[in-house]
Amino acid sequence: MTPEKLARAAEEFVDSGAFFAELATMVAYATESARPEGRLALEAYLGEILAPALKDLGCTVTRHENPSPAAGPFLVGRRIEDPTLPTVLCYGHADVVEGMAGRWSEDRDPWTLTADGDRWYGRGAADNKGQHLVNLAALRLLLAEQGRLGFNLTFLFDPGEEIGSPGLAEFAAAHRELLAADVLLASDGPRLDETTPTLFLGARGGVQLLLDADLRPGAHHSGNRGGVLRNPATTLAAAIATLVDGHGRILVPELLPPPVSPEVREALAGVEVDADPRWGEPGLTPAERLYAWNTLEVLAISAGDTDRPVGAIPGRARAVLQLRHVVGTEAENAAAAVAAHLASHGYAMIDVSTRGTYPASRTPLDDPWVRWARPVLDRAAGRPVAVLPNIGGGLPNAVFTDVLGLSTLWLPHSYPGCRQHATDEHLPVSIAREGLVLTVGLLHALGNPTADHPLPVRG
Repeated sequence: MTPEKLARAAEEFVDSGAFFAELATMVAYATESARPEGRLALEAYLGEILAPALKDLGCTVTRHENPSPAAGPFLVGRRIEDPTLPTVLCYGHADVVEGMAGRWSEDRDPWTLTADGDRWYGRGAADNKGQHLVNLAALRLLLAEQGRLGFNLTFLFDPGEEIGSPGLAEFAAAHRELLAADVLLASDGPRLDETTPTLFLGARGGVQLLLDADLRPGAHHSGNRGGVLRNPATTLAAAIATLVDGHGRILVPELLPPPVSPEVREALAGVEVDADPRWGEPGLTPAERLYAWNTLEVLAISAGDTDRPVGAIPGRARAVLQLRHVVGTEAENAAAAVAAHLASHGYAMIDVSTRGTYPASRTPLDDPWVRWARPVLDRAAGRPVAVLPNIGGGLPNAVFTDVLGLSTLWLPHSYPGCRQHATDEHLPVSIAREGLVLTVGLLHALGNPTADHPLPVRG
């Protein structure tokens, strides 16, 4: 079986309607990890959909209790063809965000996959059921056509990525032998744009910063006390302006990353990103601001009641900020740095705390697996594939790089406009089709190395 014949088989799987039918069955499971009833749907999805899919690939399937009570069990499938062959670890997440039923356009039901032109609408269509279906289907096609994979496979399904992957790092650390592999091949997040096939190597990290100006119980008359009582809302607004200015530039040196390296700058040269030219760190291209720099965003801010304001000075004002950061940032010190900075500017009355932290990580651009994969994907796509050091969002990539010590290759099958985490989430048919072609091409090359293009030397 040649890569060209496999590519045609992949296109036929999508064009025939078989991919749509299988994805529709997956989307019907309301696997909302943030809702108690979603936990039941997750258990059913793992047992009724994913476990049989892995068994059909000849995998031994095991279910593992999550060390965190915040999420359900992990599912692992393993197929060992020959211990001397390389092992690929695949990853996907079984959960989705809230369905937001009743708010979708055209009265669409989030749990019913709906075709509309070159769009398949449904919760999880892009994040992440459609993406892990691409990988499952590619493995199935490869096995059906050549009777073997040519490598060993471990497939890990995470039940809680949408709530921060609780327990995943602890599970990986306790099961290093089970998850041992030569490389991670996974699919999540968006490609660069709808038409550009993309390979990315990691993710930015994130830290939520909670700022709380709790100055007194209750509100006080703004006429009788205005001018003598400190206003927490005014104080908080001014304090935030010392952290990040009105053009999105971070003003706290401790929250900045190291300078963009020449390797990253070269990788991002020519990458086009739609951006406000007057927003963000000056001196950087839009691609560098998105993929190679840090951003401090105000996610929410509150004081009083904006719908029914009264003539009173509020007693308390709060804000939630988020630091999105790249590798090399001392993010663990973010709260202390912000508190010290605010105190030095006269805002010691604002309490600073953190929540929802996750680390940044990436595989180096010159990693042997990256050098191996890039020409394979270029050939399968018929045009250059964009290679990004990391995406702007967050993923549990650090579990694989830092805990398991793997090179990580993320081949996304979505795009920035897919509306994941919102109403009208969708997967373009063209991306599903090309994604399956790219994946079977990559897996075929991995299982059939040649003298001209051998696999990286195993460590």
